Amino acid sequence: MAQPLVKKDDDRDDEAEYSPFLGIEKGAVLQEARVFNDPQLDPRRCSQVITKLLYLLNQGETFNKIEATEVFFSVTKLFQSRDIGLRRMVFLIIKELSPSADEVIIVTSSLMKDMNSKTDMYRANAIRVLCRITDGTLLTQIERYLKQAIVDKNPVVASAALVSGIHLLQTNPEIVKRWSNEVQEAVQSRAALVQFHALALLHQIRQNDRLAVSKLVTSLTRGTVRSPLAQCLLIRYTTQVIRESATNTQAGDRPFYDFLESCLRHKAEMVIFEAARAITELNGVTSRELTPAITVLQLFLSSSKPVLRFAAVRTLNKVAMTHPMAVTNCNIDMESLISDQNRSIATLAITTLLKTGNESSVDRLMKQITNFMSDIADEFKIVVVEAIRSLCLKFPLKYRALEEGGFEYKKAIVDSIVILIRDIPEAKESGLLHLCEFIEDCEFTYLSTQILHFLGIEGPKTSDASKYIRYIYNRVHLENATVRAAAVSTLAKFGAMVDSLKPRIFVLLRRCLYDSDDEVRDRATLYLNTLGGDGAVVETDKDVKEFLFGSLDIPLNNLETSLKNYEPSEEPFDLDAVPKEVKSQPLAEKKAPGKKPTGLGAPPSGPTSTVDAYEKLLSSIPEFSEFGKLFKSSAPVELTEAETEYAVNVVKHIFDRHVVFQYNCTNTIPEQLLENVSVIVDASEAEEFSEVATKPLRSLPYDSPGQTFVAFQKPEGVPAVGKFSNMLRFIVKEVDPSTGEALDDGMEDDYQLEDLEVVAADYMMKVPVANFRNAWESIGADFERVDEYGLGPRESLTEAVSAVISLLGMQPCEGTEVVPNNSRSHTCLLSGVFIGNVKLLVRLQFGVDGPKDIAMKLAVRSEDENVSDMIHEIVASG
Repeated sequence: MAQPLVKKDDDRDDEAEYSPFLGIEKGAVLQEARVFNDPQLDPRRCSQVITKLLYLLNQGETFNKIEATEVFFSVTKLFQSRDIGLRRMVFLIIKELSPSADEVIIVTSSLMKDMNSKTDMYRANAIRVLCRITDGTLLTQIERYLKQAIVDKNPVVASAALVSGIHLLQTNPEIVKRWSNEVQEAVQSRAALVQFHALALLHQIRQNDRLAVSKLVTSLTRGTVRSPLAQCLLIRYTTQVIRESATNTQAGDRPFYDFLESCLRHKAEMVIFEAARAITELNGVTSRELTPAITVLQLFLSSSKPVLRFAAVRTLNKVAMTHPMAVTNCNIDMESLISDQNRSIATLAITTLLKTGNESSVDRLMKQITNFMSDIADEFKIVVVEAIRSLCLKFPLKYRALEEGGFEYKKAIVDSIVILIRDIPEAKESGLLHLCEFIEDCEFTYLSTQILHFLGIEGPKTSDASKYIRYIYNRVHLENATVRAAAVSTLAKFGAMVDSLKPRIFVLLRRCLYDSDDEVRDRATLYLNTLGGDGAVVETDKDVKEFLFGSLDIPLNNLETSLKNYEPSEEPFDLDAVPKEVKSQPLAEKKAPGKKPTGLGAPPSGPTSTVDAYEKLLSSIPEFSEFGKLFKSSAPVELTEAETEYAVNVVKHIFDRHVVFQYNCTNTIPEQLLENVSVIVDASEAEEFSEVATKPLRSLPYDSPGQTFVAFQKPEGVPAVGKFSNMLRFIVKEVDPSTGEALDDGMEDDYQLEDLEVVAADYMMKVPVANFRNAWESIGADFERVDEYGLGPRESLTEAVSAVISLLGMQPCEGTEVVPNNSRSHTCLLSGVFIGNVKLLVRLQFGVDGPKDIAMKLAVRSEDENVSDMIHEIVASG
């Protein structure tokens, strides 16, 4: 891979070491709190101790009565310090400790002194703390000061008093209601935050008096509110008044509507959007009243700010449910949002278009929906479903396209249900019933067979397996031969796992003996004999369960080839003898255009497997006969360019302790004969390899392929990697093309070849598994290793997935190597056999982390913990 992979957790670990709160304990912090009693106070150290106390309180740590009292009394001594930073921390800790009534008296005088201080910061914080810890009795004593603070010239002090009033309104409403005049004066303040808090408090004071609220709105809508935040509040209060004015709608609502419309021309975007949303949510709103709001929202659709685009399209989506024609003018702008990077915006745009589009655009929009389903949250999936439902009612002639939704769309739904069943045990039974309902009306054979297979594995494990039998047997009567055969296999799995269901399963399987399709009949016969169809209810043998539920770890093409080669004899067919490696191409070596295949690249006379052919060749060479069993032979790697005078490619043969390079050479010059042909290999960049044997080629006539070999020793069971430089060395002789006889004694010559690399993937054999989940669970989590990595910037998720698959050299399972278009996350499943015949499974989870950065979670399960660790090392150093 292009750049080294860095573990994501590395930075987090470094940060954790420097956390000031790492490992702090309540007892130790309480001991530190004694520093508050020192004659000479250290403000910095005192602030640090208070910070730790605040941390413990916010983490849910509880202090008993004695501890809280001791801390409180110690903190009160800190009022003698004049350090501003420490005073702020004192305010915070007193507010969090919430002292009892008899303790409050101790700090009341200090807080009241600060409330009348010349330092504004002291005044604001003292007000907040006093209002938090005092009761009604003390509140009446400081009410005069709070009223003065509300109209204070300093906005920080005024806001502190107003916010305190909002909190006090819940506990002492009668006192706060007496502040109406001061609060009303604060509403006219030029400070934005003061006006916002004042309006919020004034509305809460009057909220139970509808007439007073109406008068408040009427007076403020005349243009005295300057703060954008306060203006947003006023718009909400206005819509509340409109909603509650049920009588005389036309006359009563019009002035307020004019105010809402005027807010659409405000300079603050939040006010414009709040007004537009308020207009769209009015009861009985007309198309004429909607027009200015829709126009503003249309402008937001082309904004550079994602939050504005999202807000606008979400509001238009709601409007489209009741007034679709009013939104049609925005269709062109919304179509440009279909490709928006934010999936939520894109989904809302496409579902809004489904509601507002015409009949001709339905097919085009439906194709794009399937790309979004895996990337969006449940909230937006509901929006998509509702949009499709309304579209079915709007265009009855399009119901077929909408009902089908495409194979990929339905497959995405099935995959989602399967993932939920796998990850959430509580969802298993309801999820399986959803799948049963799904296949009742599924026209896709592939999906039906996959669901039946999944039911056969998960159904018998549920508390009431019998309820699924009806759905499965219905498929035997109502479906094509492929689905019927899958249903028979599923029934057999229920019979094997649930002994009480065996008699019923036997009856159903016997009925399948008369099916019109021979595959269905053969399966029914096989399963009846395997399960013991004599009707006796006995526990199923372990071998039978392994036969029904075990995965076939052999490529079907290899099995077919071996069966064709098998000659009937007394010796039974041996499954273990079938090669397990997936052949990426027919018997190996590629050839350059216009050249004949070299060495084993020539098609074999019979359908012998690649590994067998190579193994026979290597075992016949004395130098290599002691190397043991051949683990893997790679695909050929070209070491020369096309149309050169000598064509050379190399095959890497991997043994437990050796690697043999087979150089396949072809001489393409009629006038030359090459003798004593060998390859000089420089392994200086492959430190773990040492050359142990070579086998030169005696003669290489024109157009007659030949091989020369070089063998290296390496550490046993270790995926040693390295780079090898290659030089073809030979004696070249001029020959008579007509007779082929040499005309001279020849001369030695060298020919530079391309470099060759041995990589980690060379030690991995691609071996598929039929059912990845079963294989994953059967290996178990004993030697599971999980870690996260950052892959850095990548062109796409597809490129990142391909790079990791290529790095590991494993077999993708269940089509997971294909990444859906526009997907921002993907799971890839890989299987293989590592050198030493160690079975290995990998689960890769990719996600887009930033604009182009890709993050990956790697989970490995194998039969050997060292192999699991090696895979992580390969990825980390890749």
